[in-house]
Amino acid sequence: MHRHFTDQRHEALRLRVRDFAEREVRPRIAEMEASRTVCHDLSRRIARQGWIGVTIHRAYGGMGAGHVAKTLIIEELSRVSGAMGAMAQASQLGVAKIVHFGNEEQKKTWLPAIASGDCLPTIAVTEPHSGGHVLGMTSTAVRDGDDYILNGRKIYVGNSHVGDLHGVVVRTGEGSKGLSAFLVESGTPGFRVGPQQQAMGLHGFSFGELFFDNCRVPAANLLGREGDGLSVAYSSSVLYGRPNLTAVSLGIHQAVLDETTTFCAERQRYGKPLAELGNIKLKLGRIQSRLLLARLAAYHAVHLLDQGLPCDAELMNAKLVNVESALESARDAMDIHAGCGLFTDRPIERFLRDAHHIFAPAGTSDIQLLRLGEFALGRAKGEWSSRLAEQLRLAPSEWPDDEEAAEAARTGEGAPPTVPSQRTGSSRQRSWFARLR
Repeated sequence: MHRHFTDQRHEALRLRVRDFAEREVRPRIAEMEASRTVCHDLSRRIARQGWIGVTIHRAYGGMGAGHVAKTLIIEELSRVSGAMGAMAQASQLGVAKIVHFGNEEQKKTWLPAIASGDCLPTIAVTEPHSGGHVLGMTSTAVRDGDDYILNGRKIYVGNSHVGDLHGVVVRTGEGSKGLSAFLVESGTPGFRVGPQQQAMGLHGFSFGELFFDNCRVPAANLLGREGDGLSVAYSSSVLYGRPNLTAVSLGIHQAVLDETTTFCAERQRYGKPLAELGNIKLKLGRIQSRLLLARLAAYHAVHLLDQGLPCDAELMNAKLVNVESALESARDAMDIHAGCGLFTDRPIERFLRDAHHIFAPAGTSDIQLLRLGEFALGRAKGEWSSRLAEQLRLAPSEWPDDEEAAEAARTGEGAPPTVPSQRTGSSRQRSWFARLR
């Protein structure tokens, strides 16, 4: 179904990411789960593939492949490891602030380094006492000659412990026009990262605290103008945060279905596979139905984004649908696994834990519903997808055609033989659909 929104280049890229995830990421999951700490070298290895630069224009060394391509990269990584999918999405979220608000010098300096994997960016907005209320932040930046001096604290920063360049939104004045954004390099005096705290899920990923204690940053590191901080925060969250987290949820959801169908085929009850029981088929049917709808919502929204069309509501809805349905399917899968799902020799409990981590960032489900309600009433406060349409629109000539990779996508060659297909159902069902085409 997602192929309505993808072409041969997308599917060739999917095969490459899937192969990498199986070879490089899956063998590290047990280690990441046991240590429950950030996986530095694997994060960097993923970045070296060039995938963090998927939405960066080719003029700056990026792939120029757009948001559909970004979605499938995150989805395929998340299908194997939610933590590494989260790592990729958080880095690509950090790209947004430079792409949309950086000046030419900042773009030339940082975008090639990000695209090559030499620099992992982050974005730091949330504070302990304000949470999702961006205007409630109290961290400050004060002009001092050719510098700004930053003081304050940020929490829940994705890639906090592997990031090289932090996009930090702080107060430079009062009210909604009093927020500004700065680029802060990780080695800057007065900047430090807090100890990593153990979390329920996403083991191998870091989302920690950043501290600024008279941290002196050159005025040249200001993103946009003073007062643009709210725009940096909101546009990044709406246009990148929501679809990125949608993709993580989608990958986890696919993993839930893959694992559960395998379990039902292998597990015997009453002398036959568990999958033969009617109530089990019903639960699997619900998981499959949710996944089909979730994938449609996800790819449709980012397809509109690549076309430069208004799609703020679709992005909100995609995050809402994907997060809620992934959680519901993970709970159904736990019901099917019963006692077996409680032990770590099977990954289903990891999927449930990881899925919960995608609920709050870029707005909880209640926030998405609130914004969708405002949209329905005609009270939406302007669409970021419309404001930044020209920068979001993917030029057809940007992404070079790789004939060899495209042929691999057409024939299915190069796909790891042990990876479950994205298309589920029996061979008889697939051949029947083929006859109907």
